[in-house]
Amino acid sequence: MALAEAQLRGAAVRITAARVKVLAALLDAQRAVSHQDVQDAFADMDRVTLYRALDCLTDAGLAHKIAGDDRVFRYSAGAEHRAVQQDRHVQHGHFKCTRCAKVFCLDSIGEAGLLRDALRETLGKGFQSHDIEFTIKGWCADCAH
Repeated sequence: MALAEAQLRGAAVRITAARVKVLAALLDAQRAVSHQDVQDAFADMDRVTLYRALDCLTDAGLAHKIAGDDRVFRYSAGAEHRAVQQDRHVQHGHFKCTRCAKVFCLDSIGEAGLLRDALRETLGKGFQSHDIEFTIKGWCADCAH
């Protein structure tokens, strides 16, 4: 909870109980979670408040929204958000299990600059990406057995 509050403060976002709870849950999650996953965890929070909190966190760059093939958005505060950041969102890809539909962030690819370097090498100087939708599909370790 303290880390979530610090990140909200650092992003100059008004601190509310809902935003703190949702951001703390995203920071603790090991994978991207759907609105319904968060709703199930906070049954006392109404859907509109939850949607507003998720939108606020996404707009502030404290979480990101991943569009799924199943038309369900999933939210994550990946490793790049686990420490208070400057006004910088690390772009990265995702892995989606085609059996259980869990989505995992590929944070190390973005942090290492591999995607940025690949873009620069392929497209040349001057290109700047502002958003990456890069998903590898397969089976997660649990489903592969």
